Amino acid sequence: MLPIASRWPETGLYATWLGHSTVLIKADGVTILTDPIFSKRAGLNLGPVTLGVKRLAPPALKLRELPKIDAIVLSHAHMDHFDLPSLRALKNRDTAVFTASKTGDLLKAARYREVHELAWGESVETDGIAVRAFEVNHWGARMRSDTYRGYNGYVIDAGRYRILFGGDTAMTDSFANLKSRRGIDLGIMPIGAYNPWIRFHCTPEQAWRMGNDAGAEFLLPVHHQTFQLSREPYTEPIERFHAAAGSATNRIALSAIGQEFHL
Repeated sequence: MLPIASRWPETGLYATWLGHSTVLIKADGVTILTDPIFSKRAGLNLGPVTLGVKRLAPPALKLRELPKIDAIVLSHAHMDHFDLPSLRALKNRDTAVFTASKTGDLLKAARYREVHELAWGESVETDGIAVRAFEVNHWGARMRSDTYRGYNGYVIDAGRYRILFGGDTAMTDSFANLKSRRGIDLGIMPIGAYNPWIRFHCTPEQAWRMGNDAGAEFLLPVHHQTFQLSREPYTEPIERFHAAAGSATNRIALSAIGQEFHL
């Protein structure tokens, strides 16, 4: 069943996983899209051709089926997270973009309402959404030479809700620093591409632990089932994530592309 985001009301927290690290969220009427990639391949764009890994599963919604997007949140400049064809298609003067430090040059800022570059510990608030960047354990270079580019996780406040977007990360203690009395309603955590890239991508068990360290009530696993980026079997990440949850599988927001979560 495909998600029907057009029917989501203006109050409450709603989310659907569109594939890879792309999640469509609506929090008290504010629509947010994380790391949008709708292309058939993730890689280097050479005119109409993209050189890179082929998509294994189509996005749950097509670009034309999306509602108006208030905010796009970009974790880092890797081509499977910062897809230029998708971002060009999403350009809108009513949309704000939040991205990692020294990545804004990849965007044409005039195409959006505003573009905010954030380094670790920096935050910005605009039109009903507040975004704070925090340190993750990854790297940000898009090509081999641009090692200066940043890479972030984010805590997003929209309406009554707080959302964690972990971006890409290996195991780190930084998620524990996010825990507060207010808590996090939904934690979006990456669970795939750990074999053999364990230095840069966490295992499903580590993702579960870091989401708990942050104090997330519900966890939404991403970064699996979409592109073949590593050696682990297709369904292994989500199977291990469910095993890590043990008796708390009711806290897993969803497990398959196209499923919806309502709070």
